[in-house]
Amino acid sequence: MTYFGFLARFVVLPTLIIRWLIWRDNQKKKALPEPLTNWDAEKALLAHSAVALTYTTIWDNYLVATKVWGYDPELVTGIRFGWVPVEEYTFFVLQPLLTGSLLQYLMRRMPPSDAPYPPDKNLKPRLLATGALGMVWLMSLRKMFEGNPNNTYLSLITAWALPPVMFQTAFGGDILWRNRKLILTNILLSTAYLGVADSISIGKGTWGINPEKTIGVDVIPHLPFEEFFFFLITNVLLTLGVTLVMSKESENRLPERLRDTYYKFKARWLKKG
Repeated sequence: MTYFGFLARFVVLPTLIIRWLIWRDNQKKKALPEPLTNWDAEKALLAHSAVALTYTTIWDNYLVATKVWGYDPELVTGIRFGWVPVEEYTFFVLQPLLTGSLLQYLMRRMPPSDAPYPPDKNLKPRLLATGALGMVWLMSLRKMFEGNPNNTYLSLITAWALPPVMFQTAFGGDILWRNRKLILTNILLSTAYLGVADSISIGKGTWGINPEKTIGVDVIPHLPFEEFFFFLITNVLLTLGVTLVMSKESENRLPERLRDTYYKFKARWLKKG
């Protein structure tokens, strides 16, 4: 199975199906819940695709350059930017659309509470959660520099992914907690689906993971733990990010000096298209 064949079957097709279901909801006037209408839904997803492409490119090139994973040259086009085939960059753009579309479909079925937020905005729990994640991040950095090759892939994932998750929990942990059922459902569904799809592709040889750079544990056949964790943490990033961007409460806690810049950017972005 070619990489573009994987994308067409396992990413593009289900995204189109979910977008059709959302379109049908719109036709039936089944709208997003009011607390989650801060941004235009489609443009919130496009913004996350742009961020994912920007944030992932250097990290992914490093993984391929250091042979953490690789691709069958017969199953990719051969067009590369750096060490990474064009198909991989396409996936960076498409995964946010898939995961984010599923989230927006579920938003209409799992609305958050519309009760007012407390004046203190639950700062202490947010800081505690962020501090706990910070400890895990520091441990991952330590593992990365210890030199054990079997920890390479896992420590690189956590070192790369946890800083933005920490920002999300510090900024809006209480917003995320209020939407916990929605968030957990989306993360579990999207991770299970992409994990199975990934195991199929590894089994067919589309790409492969270097066993010398992993802990050697498979979650299901052909799915190393690190690959499962990669999809888990990226779906966490996307789900938390889209939820925060679409939450009206997020705007209320922006620092005063950033608000004008944010409002100008938002107005410019939402006018596009």
